[in-house]
Amino acid sequence: MSIICSEAIEEKVLSGARLTREDGLWLWQQADLLELAHLAGLVRFRLNPELCVTFVIDSNPNYTNVCTTDCVFCAFYRKPGARDGYTLTIEQVMEKIQKSVDLGATTILLQGGHNPDLPLDYYVTLVRETRRRFPQVTPHFFTASEVTTMAQVSGLSIREVLQQLKDAGQFTLPGGGAEILSDRIRRRLATKKGPAEAWLTVHRQAHELGFKSTATMMFGHIEEDEDILTHLDHIRGLQDETGGFTAFIPWSFKPGNTPLQKHIREHAGPTRYLRMIAFSRIYLDNFPHVQASWFSEGKKTGQIALHFGADDFGGTLFEENVHAAASFINKTTVDEVVTLIQESGFQAAQRTTLYEILRTFEPVTV
Repeated sequence: MSIICSEAIEEKVLSGARLTREDGLWLWQQADLLELAHLAGLVRFRLNPELCVTFVIDSNPNYTNVCTTDCVFCAFYRKPGARDGYTLTIEQVMEKIQKSVDLGATTILLQGGHNPDLPLDYYVTLVRETRRRFPQVTPHFFTASEVTTMAQVSGLSIREVLQQLKDAGQFTLPGGGAEILSDRIRRRLATKKGPAEAWLTVHRQAHELGFKSTATMMFGHIEEDEDILTHLDHIRGLQDETGGFTAFIPWSFKPGNTPLQKHIREHAGPTRYLRMIAFSRIYLDNFPHVQASWFSEGKKTGQIALHFGADDFGGTLFEENVHAAASFINKTTVDEVVTLIQESGFQAAQRTTLYEILRTFEPVTV
């Protein structure tokens, strides 16, 4: 049966036909890793024919670590009133953005905790001031759960909050907060974030208003194989509806200093990550891009992922605090990112948040 299934799935991939959930489960559980890489490469070059890998010059500062959501996988947040809790002023956030702009950043991925003391005007002003002071920067701000918190605090609907952010100059959303879009898992990881539909609703409404967004997945904790398929089915289905996702970005859970740490039997290593990159590239047939993460998985694994279906190398992340709170720190420079891509046999290209090419670098000669 496995031979027949393997041949049938390969035929579907080669013809561009959509894989069923049953196909996907077999592929995820049974397929040879290198065969997955081969099939993922075919899909990658069908969607992005050029021998080009993109990256964005960006930073990921945080405006507050105060949060009432109590996610068991997070080492970053602090409860209201905590001695080491903080909330930056608008000016302090602008100073952080200025430092990144001085290094060439064109995207700022701004995130924080769910702080009930912050009014909606704080968030809107962050967007408006970023646009006014740094017109070359895309404010890639606020995850779905942060938008939900804004709605709860302000008494407005999610759509009304998104409209205010859009009016201030925001047109993209990061995909953070998805974790695993399986209600069974979300009840254990982040009960207060609500079911999968809570995340999907924010992105659906954002897409309907003209926003583009990314979809993420944090795996390698307590999920089962069926939960991974449920997550991918959710985002593939929403992409069918709206076409609003630009990329899929998976990363493995970092357990350091988190309440969930003691419940993890085995960390998801490079092999499982590469399987995820290749499998998602095949299964998410309507996603333009899949991002490799040098940051969360290590630079060598990130390079290898470019041969497993990924066509994007993420960002420079000049500042990042959430993984650092879990004792996982990885840094790079623009020159190193270009070198890593070129060493992998691809041409490096700097992009915008929306995957528009800003400049290409001299192609590597092999």
